[in-house]
Amino acid sequence: MGREGEVVRELVRDFEREHPGIRVEVQQIPWSAAHEKLLTAHVGGSTPDVAQLGNTWIAEFAALRALEPLDARVAASDVVRPAGFFAGIWDTNVLDGHTWGVPWYVDTRVLFYRRDVLARAGYDSVPGSWSEWRRAMEAVKRVVGPDRYAVFLPLNEWPPPMLLGLQAGSPILRDDATRGAFSGPEFREAFEFFVGLFRDGLAPPVSNTEVANVYQEFERGYVSMWITGPWNLGEFRRRLPPAAQELWCTAPLPGPRGAASGLSMAGGSSLVVFRRSRHRDAAWALVEFLSRPEVQVRFFELCGSFPARVEAWDAPALQAEPCAAAFRAQLGRVAPWPRVPEWEQIAIRLQDWTERAVRGNVRPADALAAMDRETDRILEKRRWLLERRAARPAAADGAR
Repeated sequence: MGREGEVVRELVRDFEREHPGIRVEVQQIPWSAAHEKLLTAHVGGSTPDVAQLGNTWIAEFAALRALEPLDARVAASDVVRPAGFFAGIWDTNVLDGHTWGVPWYVDTRVLFYRRDVLARAGYDSVPGSWSEWRRAMEAVKRVVGPDRYAVFLPLNEWPPPMLLGLQAGSPILRDDATRGAFSGPEFREAFEFFVGLFRDGLAPPVSNTEVANVYQEFERGYVSMWITGPWNLGEFRRRLPPAAQELWCTAPLPGPRGAASGLSMAGGSSLVVFRRSRHRDAAWALVEFLSRPEVQVRFFELCGSFPARVEAWDAPALQAEPCAAAFRAQLGRVAPWPRVPEWEQIAIRLQDWTERAVRGNVRPADALAAMDRETDRILEKRRWLLERRAARPAAADGAR
């Protein structure tokens, strides 16, 4: 999918040379159409043998019984060993006691920041706690003035407020992931912190579509910090002029109780084998090949996607990337989103209610109460299925 779909062909050629009896046909599809296309293929019985699947899609496709469980293959593999991957990333592929995918590349969020502006504000690095980070943002605001801001938190992106909720200790969902936990004290603390950044003029109340060119705005100091992901390493290198390249850096996310609580998302993509595949052994051989540390390093060199294998990060190519260190540190502090098929529906609803709260159209507490109501409605079928499953043993005992 996307850029990965372009460059993987080069890796596949190496795989085919090692396995002359296997021919791999690579089909590239855009991210915007990938989810619907794979669902349509499942319904039509025409799924591929192997696919790249976004980590947040694993639960949905596993629930549809579209994926082949990989437990036995992982247990027998000399290449794919869970201990060789970032623990929080591996966990995104484990559901109901089964392994459904193997992490291919990782994606998490860190803080991109203007270190020259932070230095003018009196800081030589990003503080590790929310309270100190907030004070640093206030100092930046005093330095940059009323028409500029400390941090960019686009209102059409749901990860930032959700990440703060994770950091504060919110389970996000409760009661076996059948109801929302947004009104709980943990998420409420995070949400009030987030909304307060806009209320106090530290973040501009805009989406990224309302900013003509965010890279230019970052260069000119309209914003001095931005929670974003690894794809922007390359974008910053390409879009910022040479004179600005030494002015920015990356840092792990601050947390409510210091750096150790600064969790981020366990994102990225995994490799899955579809249940209907007629070439499962060959499909698994390709998954193992793409999981080798040296192949993942090559993949990084081709497209910049960070390896899921911990060992691969010791390679010179990654050590030479000065801003990769923050991502490496952050990957030791990641957590998966709730693993329910309805997750993306829930996340989009939070994005909507967050924007309403930031713009002052609804009180934060009322927005979170509405989130719980809508989440409960979205998860209604899940509650019914779990209640039905729980009732079966009781019915069987009664029959005896």
